[in-house]
Amino acid sequence: MRSASDFHLVVRDLRTGDSVEELTDIIHAAYQELGDLGLNYTAVDQDVSVTRSRAESGHCLVAEIDGKLVGTVTWYGPGGGQGCDWYRRPEVARFGQLAVRPEHQGRGAGSGLIAEVERRSKEAGATDLALDTAEPAVHLIDYYTHRGYLVVDHARWAGKTYRSVIMSKRLK
Repeated sequence: MRSASDFHLVVRDLRTGDSVEELTDIIHAAYQELGDLGLNYTAVDQDVSVTRSRAESGHCLVAEIDGKLVGTVTWYGPGGGQGCDWYRRPEVARFGQLAVRPEHQGRGAGSGLIAEVERRSKEAGATDLALDTAEPAVHLIDYYTHRGYLVVDHARWAGKTYRSVIMSKRLK
């Protein structure tokens, strides 16, 4: 097995020629475990049109390792967020649908994507960066907590069988 230093990670904007079908496959694979837990995240079974719509609603980034797409995230700049009061704050940027192929998890792609949305958030003048995840997804809450994110609110999204935590990190 190769170590993380053997991989060449690139985080970049989604390009016109990138396959939205491939992004959808990445998202499905990354969220399958959550679906198996009974959590009905949209990402578990969204179709290509939903992936495209979500990518176009913000700034879609992708992670490549050795030239192969392995992850994605959508970043939304500060202000104008929807869904909860915290997202509507003018100083808060957010990100969603962070996904990394399971076989590439733990190799830095997710960290690279998060670092890039944190960088872009600061550059855009945000003081905080937020996200939401299912309250029962304790492993994800732990992951984000270790990255400096704290629970600041809760939400019940329409059609979801779980309550979500809103997590946010103060950007320095």
